[in-house]
Amino acid sequence: MATFSLLRSARTAIPRLNTVSRRPADTAFTGLSFRPYRSFSSYLVTPTELHEALKKNPPSSISTDPRVIPLCASWFLPNGPQKRTGIQVFRELRIPKARFFDLDRVIDRHSPYPHMLPSAKEFAAAMSELGIRREDIVVVYDSKELGIFSAPRAAWTFQVFGHPRVHILNNFRLWVEQGLPTEHGEVYTVECGMYPIPELDEGKVASYETVRDVAQDVNKEGAEGVQVLDARSSGRFSGKAPEPREGLSSGHMPGAINIPFDTVLDPQTKAFLPRDKLKEIFEQKGVDPAKPIISSCGTGVTACVLETALNEADIGTPEKRRVYDGSWTEWAQRVKPSDSLICKDE
Repeated sequence: MATFSLLRSARTAIPRLNTVSRRPADTAFTGLSFRPYRSFSSYLVTPTELHEALKKNPPSSISTDPRVIPLCASWFLPNGPQKRTGIQVFRELRIPKARFFDLDRVIDRHSPYPHMLPSAKEFAAAMSELGIRREDIVVVYDSKELGIFSAPRAAWTFQVFGHPRVHILNNFRLWVEQGLPTEHGEVYTVECGMYPIPELDEGKVASYETVRDVAQDVNKEGAEGVQVLDARSSGRFSGKAPEPREGLSSGHMPGAINIPFDTVLDPQTKAFLPRDKLKEIFEQKGVDPAKPIISSCGTGVTACVLETALNEADIGTPEKRRVYDGSWTEWAQRVKPSDSLICKDE
């Protein structure tokens, strides 16, 4: 694969995309819904749908038509027992002609918190390195081992930067089980492009300040009633289990609703559950579709699993849903003990 060093001399020449400017994230819930490719039935794509689309619109560097680009965004927790990495599983097994989105590189490298969104210029440079064009139809997928885990975060990043057509494969485990084509081996070089610098859709992102205001307004008369959904495990949410990051307090924000991300996945296939089942889960958890929703987790990765499930279940509107980019890692480091904004169950 081409490296970032190949792009350094070209970055200043990357064209800027002309889009309508948006109000800051703290002033209003704004956002644009994605526009699915016409051959796909929804944001979530089945293995068969992707296989058929790849036969019709392969990722060729020769064609100037919109291409279907499979994009592996596999990522594993750094403290996992097997010490697996995304690039490792990408080399071992992948969809033919897939490209690799590194969740640890396409980030804000100046932030003290992991996985924070990159700048628009950094995102454009990463897309240019991957040879992805703005008109391409990108289908993001996860590892066979985890099923659904980090791909929704990568797809959400594309949405935040206004990529017109992005989808999630539901999922690569089923792709493999259904005997669809795979390949393995070292990463091959792709032809770099010039992806235009986009505008960040701030209406999809919740900042620390926004979430702090929400937490302080819990149970106050006249408050907007913004709901915070937490995708972490019940043990971490309750404060009874430690956080994987040393020195970080576990617990939850005042008024938060715990929906561990694997709750919305099939226990066997690790694919998203059917729409009616997802809707039932959110209803049982007391999520009000009429009120704004902020999804959170440890570092902003599995929060996007909940955001995808909300979208699939048609809970709330895209304009009233956000993801807390910094999530618990930022929250637990920035709030003060005197704020009483970290709650633990007794």
